[in-house]
Amino acid sequence: MPRAVTLIRSASLSDVAEYAYAATAPAESRLIFLAGACPLNEDGSTAAIGDFAGQAAKAVENMRTALADSGASLHDVISTRVLVATDRQEDLVTAWKVVRAAFGDHDVPSTLMGVTVLGYEDQLVEIEAVAAVLDP
Repeated sequence: MPRAVTLIRSASLSDVAEYAYAATAPAESRLIFLAGACPLNEDGSTAAIGDFAGQAAKAVENMRTALADSGASLHDVISTRVLVATDRQEDLVTAWKVVRAAFGDHDVPSTLMGVTVLGYEDQLVEIEAVAAVLDP
């Protein structure tokens, strides 16, 4: 199935970043705007309390489910924003490594941010995403 998302790399910018600097989708694609994927279990409880990597993994799992329910997958994501409730760069990196591994070679443009607090009790990670698909 053809993909709508084209990742754009820039030879004029640093190659240190582990993501494409931009992405495009054709006009005929259907955009999917996901709410922030949270590390919540099916019963609404927060998963992996105190564990940045565990919460990132659960948020990715929940994002995969929301994408599938929308007719998409991680390879249809055009951008992400990863929010981590911390003021420590190493915690951001811990969460990022999990998210980055989940996307593999589909290294979409991403923003990684430390924030003061997130919406659910004991929540440390949230992942926002936009996807684009070409419907048959």
